[in-house]
Amino acid sequence: ELCRGAVSWCCVQPGRRRGKCVRVCAQPAPPGAGEQQRDHSRSQPLSPPGCSARLSGTMRGSSRCKHTQQPDRTVCMTNCPTLIVTVGLPARGKTYISKKLTRYLNWIGVPTKEFNVGQYRRECVKIYKSFEFFRPDNEEGLKIRKQCASAALNDVRQYLSEEGGQVAVFDATNTTRERRGTIVKFAEQNGYKVFFVESVCEDPEVIAENIVQVKLSSPDYTDCSTDEAVDDFMKRIKCYENSYQTLDEVLDRELSYIKIMDVGRRYLVNRVLDHIQSRIVYYLMNIHITPRSIYLCRHGESELNIKGRIGGDSGLSARGKQFARCLGNFIQDQNIRELKVWTSQMRRTIQTAEALTVPYEQWKALNEIDAGVCEEMMYEEIQEHYPLEFALRDQDKYRYRYPKGESYEDLVQRLEPVIMELERQENVLVICHQAVMRCLLAYFLDKSAEELPYLKCPLHTVLKLTPVAYGCKVESISLNVEAVNTHRDRPENVDISRQAEEALVTVPAHQ
Repeated sequence: ELCRGAVSWCCVQPGRRRGKCVRVCAQPAPPGAGEQQRDHSRSQPLSPPGCSARLSGTMRGSSRCKHTQQPDRTVCMTNCPTLIVTVGLPARGKTYISKKLTRYLNWIGVPTKEFNVGQYRRECVKIYKSFEFFRPDNEEGLKIRKQCASAALNDVRQYLSEEGGQVAVFDATNTTRERRGTIVKFAEQNGYKVFFVESVCEDPEVIAENIVQVKLSSPDYTDCSTDEAVDDFMKRIKCYENSYQTLDEVLDRELSYIKIMDVGRRYLVNRVLDHIQSRIVYYLMNIHITPRSIYLCRHGESELNIKGRIGGDSGLSARGKQFARCLGNFIQDQNIRELKVWTSQMRRTIQTAEALTVPYEQWKALNEIDAGVCEEMMYEEIQEHYPLEFALRDQDKYRYRYPKGESYEDLVQRLEPVIMELERQENVLVICHQAVMRCLLAYFLDKSAEELPYLKCPLHTVLKLTPVAYGCKVESISLNVEAVNTHRDRPENVDISRQAEEALVTVPAHQ
């Protein structure tokens, strides 16, 4: 439904899962403008197209802010840095959200850093005694907490204004309008946009589970029993409840924010101002905390793998077919509830999935990285015919783009819809390719762009990823079927004038 209110346009639409509904509020706009804006946001590229055939574009550069004659205010440019501010009582998942957002934004190429005020407090007060520190009438505790928040904001300024950061996540309770007003003033003085993320939850079971899973492992409670820690933390929450002022549709209508209620059952979104904020909202509306596992594996060994040729669309070798059968037995033995199986549109992943005798979905986005003019070539042939390209790729494997092909950076952008759908789903098996698996693995394990292209993803091995409190548990399961090694490490000499033997020193053995 689309209705025009006295102050804002409101769009109420049913969610796609678990009966969620969404209410999105924006400023008044002429009829049709909202649809035009949504279309523009959807089609806007994440990064500018590269000028070179070899190096792909990047978002890591950004517009900075211009100072005006007013000493207390800076003009905020369209692409100026963004300060994400969490809001909510303790044990509401603020740090979980902060860490996931930071990981996601870094993965898509937006330099992002998290600033957890609780960590600043632990560094300042080495020994935590009890909830008494958080009592609103504890003047010494209040002074220390303000100092810690101020120190964190100073580091935010350093990161966004001097170190080239694009997004900072200020992770704290920020439960009062006064505190949020101070943060907004800080942002205005430095030319940052502010986007609040509030998590509201009244479900006692969810709160208790969060305390047990996360807070009991906190340094604050290393010397406490479980019962003592739970009792103290519940009293700590009480210290915030009386002064807690939630984001209000009327009182806070000028702020940009998303309000997440009951772990994603409902959302309230207000004044989304730019592309980054819309990406944040899109991401936060897709994540969930339902226990599940994601299984990643490559296709079975292919005919081209045996010959040491990259890319192509060959079928499975005899050992690859054996792996496919073993994978089917493994999945059956796991007895995974409502498992979904995804493959690329390439023969080797489809043939691997066929042996499972279960329904599967094909994703074009899961196709292997396009090697362009180097498709189906051996590394030795690339060195012989394109020595400059071979050296340039070794110098910056993440951003290097094959002539008429793709870079790893391009591949990350192509895989973003897959990540979004993986976040929405529960148990999924993804049968994919080496470069694709590296990109997916880098997202879940929070690996940098420099680490990503060299992650080891051997053939005939299944990686089981199980999300835990602030990260991901990884189990590597070999199905004991022989296969060639396709992993090539970065050679020491990456200079364009190197000798052929220096360039090929890390090429794995093949036929």
